[in-house]
Amino acid sequence: MQNKKLLSVLTGILSQFNLKITRTKLTLFALTLIAVGFALGGLDTSEQDTDIANKVVELSLPDRIAIQTPALEGVDLGVIDATSPVMTPELESWDTVTVRSGESLDGIFRKQGFSASTLHGIMNLNKETKRLKNIRPGDLFEFQRHEDGSLKRMRYAIDEDRYLIIDHDGEQPRASSEARDMITQITETSGTITSSLFLAGKQAGLSDGMVMKLANLFGWDIDFVLDIREGDRFFLLYEKVYRDGSFLRDGEIIGATFVNQGEKFQALRYEIDGKAQYFAPDGRNMRKAFLRAPLNFAYISSSFNPKRYHPILKRVKAHNGIDYKAPRGTPVYAAGDGKVIRSDYSKFNGHHVFIQHANSIVTKYLHFTKRTVKRGQRVKQGKVIGYVGATGLAQGPHLHYEFLLNGVHRNPRTVSLPKADPLGKTQLLDFQQKAAPVLTQLSRLESASMYATTTSGK
Repeated sequence: MQNKKLLSVLTGILSQFNLKITRTKLTLFALTLIAVGFALGGLDTSEQDTDIANKVVELSLPDRIAIQTPALEGVDLGVIDATSPVMTPELESWDTVTVRSGESLDGIFRKQGFSASTLHGIMNLNKETKRLKNIRPGDLFEFQRHEDGSLKRMRYAIDEDRYLIIDHDGEQPRASSEARDMITQITETSGTITSSLFLAGKQAGLSDGMVMKLANLFGWDIDFVLDIREGDRFFLLYEKVYRDGSFLRDGEIIGATFVNQGEKFQALRYEIDGKAQYFAPDGRNMRKAFLRAPLNFAYISSSFNPKRYHPILKRVKAHNGIDYKAPRGTPVYAAGDGKVIRSDYSKFNGHHVFIQHANSIVTKYLHFTKRTVKRGQRVKQGKVIGYVGATGLAQGPHLHYEFLLNGVHRNPRTVSLPKADPLGKTQLLDFQQKAAPVLTQLSRLESASMYATTTSGK
């Protein structure tokens, strides 16, 4: 009996001991999970898929790219005592007001309880405060008050990177400007086309606007509707702009490579007299004197054909241009710089525009739904001159485009287009020096992509 009692006591002691051990292990395990959780908490996985295709890179780039880093003033980077609370800087307190449709600053001031004389004094300070007459719905105003409720400080974003600050001491307002926290980072990405440039761009993490910039960059050399093939590749270095710690917008393309049907095209950004242009590595301007196609089209519905059978007239009639099928209202651009020599309407051509260019070149644009230029007007390449329609002798919305050299019709798809002036010797040396790190990074990106393709195929 005593042995049974002794055994029972020993069993209870062992059970409690095992329970303590188990609890200790669980406690240690839980603490480990918490520690790991904190460690992982600093990692943003919300864009994990995009980060695979997009990486922030460090390059020695031209001076125009201002990469700013917020100053860490008054921050002790030593060991933090876990038993003491972490002190964070006190944030400024602002009352925020969003401008509604039809609302004026006068109305906002009245609702906030600020006097009309205060607003009058602000509006007459300088040219920038006069701009407050033209506020728009969605604009933000921020206010701070004195103890009596009167205006102490007002903040308003007058443009992308500056605040207009109004300080009021109770008697006299003062205006100043304050820079917003803007940071530009260089991002790299690459993609392989399986069906379209748009889809490949989206898979590479590019916005619609950046895909269009990429297409426009190489648009003088590559027809992105007809020339693209499965397996074509692109490699891209471009800016991402952040404001106040949040992504704001895409910036400019710094450099790009496009491989189309095995042929490599490269474009690098370079500023001349403060204006950015893009050049090939040998200094050739990517821009040509003429656009290959003067609009974004769906497909070619009728090609250049001197012996075409006309679908409406039911007889052989030369088709001296190209018909670009596109939705009604699609903007059409001037293919090159020149002077409008005709802007009119006729039974066969519908609304149409003819432009005279240098070197005895004339371009013609037919069947607009609307024209936006007048006879005698000078236009620059890329200016909208009209919108796709089906006026005149046309079966559906499309642009009929003709290219004449010395009065003779040429095929717009194959005619040799005049090139823009290349860089001079002095500019070329400076360009090549600044472009070298960009070319190196594009080469590294291309090599990494080739290696990944090779190893994934094993």
